[in-house]
Amino acid sequence: MTQPTVNYDEDGDTLYLSFVPGIKATGIELNEHILLRIDKESHRAVGITFLNYSILIQKADFGHRSFPLTGLVQLSKETREIVMDILATAPVKEILSLSTYTPSLSEAIPITLLHLPQPA
Repeated sequence: MTQPTVNYDEDGDTLYLSFVPGIKATGIELNEHILLRIDKESHRAVGITFLNYSILIQKADFGHRSFPLTGLVQLSKETREIVMDILATAPVKEILSLSTYTPSLSEAIPITLLHLPQPA
């Protein structure tokens, strides 16, 4: 994987990762803290923005925190499929691990876990 360009805004506690600088992107809100920027035409990730980053990377009592991808339900079926493919492909899969929370036999909620270092 080519290393992404990383910018951290300490005042805003926002981490910006750019995989393909200068490409027109569509923002997809995965949840209230994670924005995936994609090129819809080529179906690839352009970057990811993490809001409240220091909170996202805090460990919970039993390891790392996982976050539901609540924004996926807002998407059309076609866009959701594109996003899920992007999430399962490098470079995004090295940063966001996908998993599923199943509170019942009939319900499956996609969740993610971050794999990023703490900002300097």
